[in-house]
Amino acid sequence: MPSHLYADRPAQPPEPGSVDALISQTRRLRGEVDAVRRDTVVDDDDAQGRWQRALCDLAVHHLDDLREHLGQLKEGLPPTVPEAVELPLAPPAPEIGPAGVEAQQTRVGSAEWNLLTDEVSWSDELFQIFGRSPESGALPLDELGSTLFSEDQPVLTAMVTACLVDGKPIDGEFRIVRADGRVRTLHMRGEPVLDSDGCTASMWAVLRDVSELRRSQRAVRESRDSLQRRREIAQTERRLAVELQEAVLPPWRGSLRFPHDSTGALDVAAHYLPSATSALIGGDWYDALELPHGQSMLTVGDLTGHGVTATSGMAMMLGALRGMAMAGIEPGPLMGWLNQLLETSVQPALGSAVCCRYDPARRVLSWAQAGHPAPLLFRRGQGRALLPPEGVLLGATSGASYGQAEERLEVGDVLVLHTDGLTPRSIEFSRADGTERLLALAPQFSAARSAQDCVRLVIGEFGEGEREDDACVLVARINV
Repeated sequence: MPSHLYADRPAQPPEPGSVDALISQTRRLRGEVDAVRRDTVVDDDDAQGRWQRALCDLAVHHLDDLREHLGQLKEGLPPTVPEAVELPLAPPAPEIGPAGVEAQQTRVGSAEWNLLTDEVSWSDELFQIFGRSPESGALPLDELGSTLFSEDQPVLTAMVTACLVDGKPIDGEFRIVRADGRVRTLHMRGEPVLDSDGCTASMWAVLRDVSELRRSQRAVRESRDSLQRRREIAQTERRLAVELQEAVLPPWRGSLRFPHDSTGALDVAAHYLPSATSALIGGDWYDALELPHGQSMLTVGDLTGHGVTATSGMAMMLGALRGMAMAGIEPGPLMGWLNQLLETSVQPALGSAVCCRYDPARRVLSWAQAGHPAPLLFRRGQGRALLPPEGVLLGATSGASYGQAEERLEVGDVLVLHTDGLTPRSIEFSRADGTERLLALAPQFSAARSAQDCVRLVIGEFGEGEREDDACVLVARINV
């Protein structure tokens, strides 16, 4: 606690050279912070951007006020302010406009209340802060509380009582209502001044308008809280999307083996590769399902969007696809029904998909696609993309028709289905595209002992890439 001072104690002027250097440093730093503030682009939905902008505003306001007080320090403290009354740290600059210009010029004022003569002395700046004319006179201590919010009046009473009775320094804030109706927040700091007998003779105070500082701090706090809420919502949404995805998609650890006693039985393995640039789960799916009469259904697809909406849409599509496949609907008509389902869904979206039906008795693959990459067939160390039948994106047009193609498979063939997010979009010009990179794995696919080994080869080729979207890959191998 600073000691009580006598009223006649002089203030000591600062060294001008050192203050000039501080002013130059402050001016340079202010320009750098202001450049960062101008470059911060903020939209209505960007909570983090608003928080960063508010922090920059607060820093600029602090530096403006610091430079102003350094200038005052260079000129020397006014004789009416005692040395021990420490000025609070910088509030932000006021808003642009006539009121803002006035506030910038009158942010700090001083006052003295003489307890022996009942005289009150206010600086011109304090009259401007309170919105009073000097002709109306300064407010005595017992009338000062009439300008405060009713809930803030006990705060001022407690501070003044502690100062005058117990000799404690004043340090607190309260809100006033000016004559023009404007509400301002003032920070008051002061202390009693003792006479030669050690009795309280008067009270000095410095009152500072910190309204804009509190506004900036509130904006920073609200932006930070909003950003935290958004993060919590995003984490919850991701957790729900992951749980929904894991509940719907079959497990990808280990092969999904169909009955071994069927001629040409399939060995199937799949894997989901998350995006490397997004924390949200997409609408990609894969599935392998054993159908009646020993047949099998293989599918991969992708719905636009991310998060719970895309994942729930994926679950709806995959459930419908499974039901129609079990009912014996062929891949071509099945795509038409999926297109109609997507058109009538509550959440409009676009989707791409490929659906294959494998008949092990004839070793024939029947398949259809909707704006999706064609399956890749690998045989005896060579690979090629199957010629796709007609088919537009799901949800793109009403009443679309989808063609159906057939391909005869052989023992040892490897079939690869994947979504288009498998390939990084920002691929180097010196590297082949995703299809060519997959086809280049043909010799290794032929030497692989299982579908799971083939999936590992794909992950080794694409798993470390900076994908901008999620991806799925499904590998089916015709067993002996």
